[in-house]
Amino acid sequence: MEILVCIKRVPDTSENELQLNTGGNDIERDDLVYSINEPDNYAVEEALQIVARTGGNVTVATVGGEDDEEVLRREMAMGAKQGVLLSDEAFNGSDGKGIATILKSYVEKNHYDLILTGVQADDGAAQVGGMLAALLDYPFASLVNSIEVVDGQKLRIGREIEGGNKEVNEIDLPCVLSIQTGINEPRYVGMKGIRQVASIEIPALSASDLGVAEATVGEAGAKVTRIDYFVPALGKGAEILQGGREENVEKVIELVKARGGVN
Repeated sequence: MEILVCIKRVPDTSENELQLNTGGNDIERDDLVYSINEPDNYAVEEALQIVARTGGNVTVATVGGEDDEEVLRREMAMGAKQGVLLSDEAFNGSDGKGIATILKSYVEKNHYDLILTGVQADDGAAQVGGMLAALLDYPFASLVNSIEVVDGQKLRIGREIEGGNKEVNEIDLPCVLSIQTGINEPRYVGMKGIRQVASIEIPALSASDLGVAEATVGEAGAKVTRIDYFVPALGKGAEILQGGREENVEKVIELVKARGGVN
């Protein structure tokens, strides 16, 4: 099975103290530490496990610049056969549909049985997987937390739904799935593996290589523009109760009554 995993390089929130930029419409990105988007890492691991069971190859692709080769090489060290960088100044400022349009153009020039994305990336919109499926006219499922290959033509997938429940569906190949974190345990990537892929050439494909009309992507094609970022105002601090369990139970009841919560 040939599997494409769409990945993204994002600011590492465990290594950075994020601050708003002066325009108030983005975070300050100078000197940030970046890493692979965590949900994408689960998607790559799931792709590798599927290929281990059924045969085939895993390709990772990202939309970005030269710095984004870093995450491609990391996932290649993890086990992906090939990394592909989709890079052009015309792609800068793309919204979710713009990113999906770029990926669609790449997919149409290749053959993949299955396309995976992480459940969401750093902007939290969780749009690209569904938009990519719609543009390709492929079936799509989100929040996938289990995958079983049925007969080479279908997958049996589990999805996380409200209330902690799970639904199971069959979906035809080719398809697009967005992978939920926790579906597996991504393997460790050591320095030896990273050194082994350090010299492998990663193809960089431009808008002209992909046949992407520049007016449909980047700022020119964006239908959604971020106009504001803000830090929510801090609320009042929690009230800490001192004493034993029984005593505190009584205090909680009295506090709830005082606030009109219990008659």
